[in-house]
Amino acid sequence: METPAQGSSATAPPVAQGPEEPFEKSGPLWDADHLRLAIAAAGVALWSWNVDTNRFSMDERAFELWGVPLSEYVSFDDLSSHIHPADRDRVKAAFAATRAIVGPYEIDFRIMISDQVRWISARGQGSDADIAGRIMHGIFLDVTGRKQAEEGHELLAGEMSHRVKNLLAIATGLTMITSRSAKSTVDMAKELTNRLTALGRAHDLVRPLPGQEGKAALFGDLLTVLLAPYDDEAAFSGRIRVAVPRMGVGEQAATTLALVLHELATNSLKYGALSSSTGTLDISCTPHDTDVVVVWTERGGPPVAVPAGEGGYGSKLLNRSMTVQLGGSITCDWNAEGVIISLRMTKDRLVR
Repeated sequence: METPAQGSSATAPPVAQGPEEPFEKSGPLWDADHLRLAIAAAGVALWSWNVDTNRFSMDERAFELWGVPLSEYVSFDDLSSHIHPADRDRVKAAFAATRAIVGPYEIDFRIMISDQVRWISARGQGSDADIAGRIMHGIFLDVTGRKQAEEGHELLAGEMSHRVKNLLAIATGLTMITSRSAKSTVDMAKELTNRLTALGRAHDLVRPLPGQEGKAALFGDLLTVLLAPYDDEAAFSGRIRVAVPRMGVGEQAATTLALVLHELATNSLKYGALSSSTGTLDISCTPHDTDVVVVWTERGGPPVAVPAGEGGYGSKLLNRSMTVQLGGSITCDWNAEGVIISLRMTKDRLVR
């Protein structure tokens, strides 16, 4: 058996301190001032919760984050009044269940500050871990930027899924209209290849192109490129007629217009005038002092009926594009002879 003088625990050799050592013997690196600076730099808001009285104590940043006046304590009900109505019950249930959770927990939810919406992440320790004096501790983080990025990614994923489905439907429709005019399989293969190539050029205009620079396109040229894949050749050629005045379109507006017209042409190919060999499509444009109105008129297709319900993703995409990007509106006249769609947009948005 070793004696205390021989045991390493009693006579451990001193640890060498080189110039690379991050700590000094004179005192700890993370004193109270350093900790406050680190918390402020990380954007962390501190809270403590008395599990018996249901009262919260928060630091100044937490009160600013929640938009409530500074006070020594704030009740859970006071904070709940700022939680988004759609999240309120979920947050209450989550906080009530925290003491049954083993280990760390995290919950994200929205709060309302006047007409502003913020995303908050509340984090702490469950199962009474590290509880002191019946008080639990945790932090709030403002995760609004991350949530907005996630929503943007979800929107983009939904839009891409919608476009892929539309492209498959378009390819099927183009095959059908090509078969009506082709006299042989060779002719059909050639015409269908040309149409699909034109569709690819039109799809390039639909892609978002952030940061790109260049000259504005002519509105008539834009319509020609976009609608060329949908027009029949030979005996059925010329059933898409465009009559628009000469006007320039900015790149940002061109991308949005391409998306809108692509969606309308897809719907027509699937359900409207372009789905019939006798159907026609007329596009006209009337410029006003501050607005431009494009009228999309379909005739000779299947009988038209007013759609039931709020509409699918395509309808929402059209409305959002026209109102947000082009500062205008879209209205539909569900005439029995064929739908008439009016696209109104502001001139200053059109040239951007």
